[in-house]
Amino acid sequence: MKIISTNIGSPTTITWNGKEEQTGIFKYPVDESLFLGKTDVAKDTVIDRKHHAGVNKACFLFSVDHYDYWKNKYPNLSWNWGMFGENLTVSDFDESKIRIGDIYKMGTALVQVSQPREPCYKLGIRFKDQGILKEYIDYGFMVLMCAYWKKEK
Repeated sequence: MKIISTNIGSPTTITWNGKEEQTGIFKYPVDESLFLGKTDVAKDTVIDRKHHAGVNKACFLFSVDHYDYWKNKYPNLSWNWGMFGENLTVSDFDESKIRIGDIYKMGTALVQVSQPREPCYKLGIRFKDQGILKEYIDYGFMVLMCAYWKKEK
């Protein structure tokens, strides 16, 4: 697995069902390494800590291999790494071979795969189409969250 992009977001105000709320789904590439703590990525925005972040959702990985598919379906969006709210955009990431509990070395850290990612309505806001939620599930690649990193000794 190779890291293509590290991505973080700032709080962004959106309107959902007539109410203003904030989200961290709008992530963009940064030119720095990420520090992954036990429950989240340092300097990243996580608003809804009930459904995002925590020891089993500290970091979100998404494979670069799927970007072309989604770009073809949504060509009018302004595309950049982090479009799916992922902290790490990675290559050489074959979901068919990855299992919950697998541990990978990334830089000077070890990261453990903890669970699949299911989309929430905020992905629909980012893509300007709530239909992406069903499309994402039907696509079949429920990209993975990772548990906290442990520095190697």
